[in-house]
Amino acid sequence: MKAITAKELSEKLRAGDDIQLIDVREPDEYAFAKIEGAKLIPLGQVVSRMNEIEPGRETVVHCKGGVRSAKAIEALQRAGFDGELINLTGGITAWSNDVDPSVPKY
Repeated sequence: MKAITAKELSEKLRAGDDIQLIDVREPDEYAFAKIEGAKLIPLGQVVSRMNEIEPGRETVVHCKGGVRSAKAIEALQRAGFDGELINLTGGITAWSNDVDPSVPKY
């Protein structure tokens, strides 16, 4: 499974790369802390809503720490999603630690 660090993701976003960011946490987690521009598709809905993810775009999937996003990527691949899926190592916690400390931790 491909992975990206929070710092690498931040550099790509700053460079203007066309990255689709999918957050697979729950709505209450998303309401508390989010990466700007991320689309919320909770893990339990990710396969049924995979038509909302554009296969032609580089897609980074994240959760709180990287476990649920890895499960989401595996589920999407099993369901036949053929786009590039990349796991954010350390999830939004790593984003808060390494990129944007204004994002609350929980």
